[in-house]
Amino acid sequence: MKPSLWCARLGLIRYADALAFQKRLEAARQSEQVPDVLLLLEHPPVYTRGRRTTADELPMGEDWYRAQGIDVVDVDRGGKVTYHGPGQLVGYPIMRTDDVVAFVRTMERALVAALADEGLEPRVRTDEGPDYTGVWVGERKIASIGIHVSKGVTTHGFAVNVQNDLQPFEWVVPCGLSNVRMTSLLKESGRTGDVMPCFRKRAAFRFAEAHGLRQRLVSAERLGALAPLPA
Repeated sequence: MKPSLWCARLGLIRYADALAFQKRLEAARQSEQVPDVLLLLEHPPVYTRGRRTTADELPMGEDWYRAQGIDVVDVDRGGKVTYHGPGQLVGYPIMRTDDVVAFVRTMERALVAALADEGLEPRVRTDEGPDYTGVWVGERKIASIGIHVSKGVTTHGFAVNVQNDLQPFEWVVPCGLSNVRMTSLLKESGRTGDVMPCFRKRAAFRFAEAHGLRQRLVSAERLGALAPLPA
């Protein structure tokens, strides 16, 4: 039987709370208290700056962004600045890996498969360098990836634009690429309505499949008993 991947749907959760929860689960995974875990959630509006972010990626200045209701947070993942907001599916894998590059490539394949299931023609741009990590539809970026690894366990992960507002991407230099244009599942498919529940299921299934794991849904409460969520 395949090893399990515990999948938990957390709904809309503040970025700082999700980060604290990841750190608790990271410690639990390192000490073998839990198997591999995938958190699926959404965030209120926030820009996160990865380790390679430069000041020119947020040209308006932090105060301006906060005045628009968007928080700005520095994080320890790889990559540059990106945006999270409601309607975007965020996935945080807390998993063991001994090959970071292979882990990222596997995530890309999983997201390509999930988006293809929705009728899109997604692709990766691996041969164009690390700045092009993620998933694209034509020249438009639909999914971003950035992870951190500590003692063989991953945190952070992926963000797929499903039905979120794309305007906040226009106010920064997303992923450090000045010419990049972001897109979403709704925009590319021409569909309307709430497609998140269906896509979330597809993404979880394809993610587990790509990693050779058996998906097992677990509640936030069960995970919280092992690694309590902040109050």
